[in-house]
Amino acid sequence: MSNKFKNKSKANIIEPKTKISWKEIKQQKVLLIWSAVIVVYGVIFYYLPLAGWLMAFQNYKPKDGLWHSQFIGFAKFQQLFSDITFIRTIRNTLAMGVINLIATFITAIVFAILLNEIASKGGKKVVQTISYLPHFLSWIIVTGILHDALSGSGIINEVLLKMNIIDQSINFFAHPGYFWPIVAFANVWKETGWNAIIYLAAITSIDPSLYEAASIDGAGRFAKIKYVTLPGIKPTIMILLLMNVGNVLNAGFEIQYLLGNGLVQSVSQTIDIYVLKWGISQSDYSIGTAAGIFKSLVSIVLIVIANQIAKRNGEERLF
Repeated sequence: MSNKFKNKSKANIIEPKTKISWKEIKQQKVLLIWSAVIVVYGVIFYYLPLAGWLMAFQNYKPKDGLWHSQFIGFAKFQQLFSDITFIRTIRNTLAMGVINLIATFITAIVFAILLNEIASKGGKKVVQTISYLPHFLSWIIVTGILHDALSGSGIINEVLLKMNIIDQSINFFAHPGYFWPIVAFANVWKETGWNAIIYLAAITSIDPSLYEAASIDGAGRFAKIKYVTLPGIKPTIMILLLMNVGNVLNAGFEIQYLLGNGLVQSVSQTIDIYVLKWGISQSDYSIGTAAGIFKSLVSIVLIVIANQIAKRNGEERLF
């Protein structure tokens, strides 16, 4: 068959157009109404506030308003990156964000796999329920528990003294070197059970016949995890990893603000705390907006880079 005939045949094929009738619209009116509500909500709370980004390029004064404040271009961004304090907050935010990402991501996967290996359904439910509970605690309660546990007379110091590991109590909140591990531990303890839910759901969707075939081939428990469970949840792992990479600069605000003090200020301040301190407390809304724009742009760039790396390696990706 010639190419000319093929092209002529393709040209004669008319794809039927799908028409939506009023009857179908009436049948789906509830879904359409809720969809419209969500769209309106997104426009009001996610897109309209973007007009406030204009403040980053102005010497914004509340009395002049957004449209009448003096335009100064990138002066606020230059001020940001010439401030050693802001450079330090970028370092702190990136460091804690990466540490939190690695720690919470790995522990959630490991915990989900271990929980799946529990044979007793009752025991599995009890452990699963207990692991969820810290997620629902506010950071004020969590930091209060940390303060009590890590204080000079707290349980951690008591155990270390009893085991003769240390000679005298350690003031954990007075040493900058302990701050990042404490933040990472708090995030792991609070969020591991909650983060493991989606991995447990992915594990339950794996075909049981694959485990049966692995057993017939003589695979043990660890071999099944390596060759069945992990490959089965790999797409979920990749998608969540890509999404979490964009949140690296969202290292937190509450825990750093509540646990931070003058002795660890050099390692505890994040971009969010910087925005609060200089953008809101000092009424310099332009500098706070500039810092927020920087944070958003870095997050977008990280997601795009991570997505392209996944695409080149043939892994699951966001777009």
